[in-house]
Amino acid sequence: MNNAITLALTGASGAPYALRLLQCLVQADYRVYLLASSAARVVLKTEQQQEWPGSPKDLSAYLCRHYGAKDGQIVACGKEEWFSPVASGSAAPKQMVVCPCSMGTVSAIANGTSDNLLERAADVVIKERGQLILVPRETPFSAIHLENMLKLARLGVTIMPAAPGFYHEPKSIEDLVDFMVARILDHLGVEHALTSRWGYGHH
Repeated sequence: MNNAITLALTGASGAPYALRLLQCLVQADYRVYLLASSAARVVLKTEQQQEWPGSPKDLSAYLCRHYGAKDGQIVACGKEEWFSPVASGSAAPKQMVVCPCSMGTVSAIANGTSDNLLERAADVVIKERGQLILVPRETPFSAIHLENMLKLARLGVTIMPAAPGFYHEPKSIEDLVDFMVARILDHLGVEHALTSRWGYGHH
């Protein structure tokens, strides 16, 4: 496996984006450290009818099977697992995506609360000058949301709202999901073949 990345899921709507991104990262031979909040599990069940195992070990095994990953390629971490590599400045992956990202998580990251492993992992990526991408799914944004996102953007965090375009003439929900996932992968520098580039093969 050539690279490691942290993928966090929170309680915003948008579970299909997260699952497709996870699938693409596995296919690209990344090791994925997976963090999912309690609210994210509720959203997964509601939007994707997926009920994930409770224990990190069982979840790791389940996802590796589900996505045809190698043993240990997907590492699920519990929210209190403070000795996980993602909590350490010297061991954490330099890239992290929070997808979907709730406004509560945006606020916690913007204010450095580090109350759980997910927030700590984001804090580490910011302090180590790594790459943090947040994929918020909220509308409309309040001034509080916008101020928190501006604060993070000024620190070098990429704010990438789940706002798919339509110029590629999507025929399905999957096409819209792939549009967003392709943009995330582009920013991560991960090769993919999800969508054609603007101006290339465009009718």
